[in-house]
Amino acid sequence: MDNVMIERLWLSLKYECIYLHAFETGSEVRQGLKHWIDFYNTRCPHSSLDDRTSNEAYFARRIIKLAV
Repeated sequence: MDNVMIERLWLSLKYECIYLHAFETGSEVRQGLKHWIDFYNTRCPHSSLDDRTSNEAYFARRIIKLAV
């Protein structure tokens, strides 16, 4: 598999965050990225994860590993 998943992440980041905001300082960029990453991981379901969020998929896997 190529970098298709990470390329899609960067595409989403650019079009859903960077291009929509006129950040003026590095601090604003960091805050905007933090907000977008939080949204992406906690509220954005992904079809490749059976329509779960990244956090739901990650933490479900961790709970299973801890239970074993």
